Amino acid sequence: MNTIEIFDSSSNANSSAWIVVNDGVMGGKSQSTFHLDAEGNGIFEGAVSLKNNGGFCSVKMDAKALDLSNSNAFTIRLKGDGKEYQFRVKSKKDDSHSYIYHFQTSGNWEDIEIPIIQLHPSFRGKKLDLPNYDGSNLEEVAFLIGNKQEEKFQLLISKIEAK
Repeated sequence: MNTIEIFDSSSNANSSAWIVVNDGVMGGKSQSTFHLDAEGNGIFEGAVSLKNNGGFCSVKMDAKALDLSNSNAFTIRLKGDGKEYQFRVKSKKDDSHSYIYHFQTSGNWEDIEIPIIQLHPSFRGKKLDLPNYDGSNLEEVAFLIGNKQEEKFQLLISKIEAK
């Protein structure tokens, strides 16, 4: 089975490829940043605020139109802070909806495996009546935290692959 590299801290780490999108787009007050550490790991960190109907922070990266139809799962090497996050993908980066998968972090370095078929369509927190993600096209990957509570967070991302 082929492995398709989407992000790898040891080879193509580039913080300018990632774009932070917080709830400020809707008037919220949450704040986050994305930068690389000395090893090239992506560090997504900040504080989620519920003020002004806010409540989320996210970071996204262009995946350059990849065909994942022969892949079964995403494997993500990361270190979280014990909080729950969402992994999100888009078939077309201009789509209004994303396909999402919730995962819990342990506070340690770990490999999270996400079956492609389990990514479900969602728009603004509402599940849509559309088929789950099929992997035929990938143009964007993202991480989001929005647990309906005020909290500081930190997520280190070392590698994202499709297998």
